[in-house]
Amino acid sequence: MKIETDEQGGRIFFSTTGRSLEGEDEICLLSVGVDIGSSTSHLVFSRIVLERLDSRYVVAERETFYQSDILLTPYTSEDDIDAEALGAFFEKQYENAMVDPDEIDAGALILTGVAVRRTNARRIGELFAGQAGKLVAVSAGDSLETIMAAYGSGAVARSIRDGAVVMNVDIGGGTSKIAVCQDGVVAAITAIDVGARLVCADATGRITRLEEAGRRFGEDLGLKLHIGQQLAPDDAARLAARMADSLFDAMRGGAPRLGTTGLLRLDPLAFSGPIDMVTFSGGVSEYVYGWETGNFGDLGSLLAAEIRNRVIAAGIEIKPPAQGIRATVIGASQYTTQVSGSTIFVSPLSALPLRNLPVIAPDFALDGDAIASAAVAAAIRKALLHLDLAESESPVAVFVPWAGSATFHRLDAFCRGVVEGLESLLTRGLPVVLAGDGDVGGLLGIHFREEMKLENPVISIDGLELKQFDFIDIGEMLESSGAVPVVIKSLIFPASAALGQEWKATKAATPISK
Repeated sequence: MKIETDEQGGRIFFSTTGRSLEGEDEICLLSVGVDIGSSTSHLVFSRIVLERLDSRYVVAERETFYQSDILLTPYTSEDDIDAEALGAFFEKQYENAMVDPDEIDAGALILTGVAVRRTNARRIGELFAGQAGKLVAVSAGDSLETIMAAYGSGAVARSIRDGAVVMNVDIGGGTSKIAVCQDGVVAAITAIDVGARLVCADATGRITRLEEAGRRFGEDLGLKLHIGQQLAPDDAARLAARMADSLFDAMRGGAPRLGTTGLLRLDPLAFSGPIDMVTFSGGVSEYVYGWETGNFGDLGSLLAAEIRNRVIAAGIEIKPPAQGIRATVIGASQYTTQVSGSTIFVSPLSALPLRNLPVIAPDFALDGDAIASAAVAAAIRKALLHLDLAESESPVAVFVPWAGSATFHRLDAFCRGVVEGLESLLTRGLPVVLAGDGDVGGLLGIHFREEMKLENPVISIDGLELKQFDFIDIGEMLESSGAVPVVIKSLIFPASAALGQEWKATKAATPISK
């Protein structure tokens, strides 16, 4: 999204159309979500209506007007995604939706699953984000993808609506993601190398695709799998059953292994208490619920039957998701524009503008008389870890819901905790970016620079309403007011009323029983 200044009037414009927000009470945006996964790729087009609420715009209406076909993600080799084939597919879907790429105002592109690890994944992401111009490009690691699936499937919203503990199991082609949702938050997550397309075969039963995890599952069963080998139906069934055993073990809080090799991609699931119901999402969910009966040369239908049988045998109720195979795709991006207040701090001024900064909303405890620096640092590190941003090469914005007085000791403790929590980013020379909802942005910024002598650029702004999953653009300082324009891009998940609420984790095994 481009912010422009009218040379004559000095107004702030929203998007490349030269459209002024100051004179409009309602704005309609076209948005696209793009998901390039290890197994499938698809798009969703939406129409977003925003209405003015005081000085900012909020989403008043969202309509998904076109969902693309589901494409099996094409590969030119075992390690390379076929960019040309993907480009042709996306071009065709734009035509079918009767949308010109230049008409798109907003959107998001994500690379998920095994696709993230392909040698040309970054180039693919940059290519399509560059074509659309205004997309937020996200390479979704295991933690972020697990959380997105939990929201997109509706499991988070269901945990509020039904007052239940809901486990969402997102089973894709290369990996499976498990999330426990309680009271509108994602309470615990894990991910495992189990998926329908770890081993694929053609119509004659000849193996055409074999991931490393698939090979290891075969070895565990005494099968020496290789490309071109015939895969007997009984062996395919044994592979699916062994994968289901491992997945179910992970759902119970275990750490399944194949010999000396662990299968988990994150820490074991940590949650205390029973699970009331399970929802499934991802490509394999289409088989779990009987929405798909076709054969795509993978283990999808076999794996779905095996895991469904295990959940039923454990006495857990299976509920349908709001979204199945499309749960992880970001349906659209919700755009609002805000202007940060005058109590801000930017040093140096050349640090702005900044684009597409992911927002983390750490669980800060700021309501007491004293602030613990160690707790502030721990909350930031946890938020970075869960959104796969601990090793980010670009800045991250920290949302600060300040509470209490702004005494020197409280400011000092908080700022020192921020520096400690962001250490992995600051050592790369990245700026400290704080975005708060109060009026202490200027005081925090001054403390970093004057009291702590922090050499990194400092951007501390306030008067904003942000949440987890937001991305923000911060424009250059306005000469007339000393404020900065901010564009907030919030990821929308269908049927997820609880979007943006924090998750908390506890350390305990997960009983898979009612």
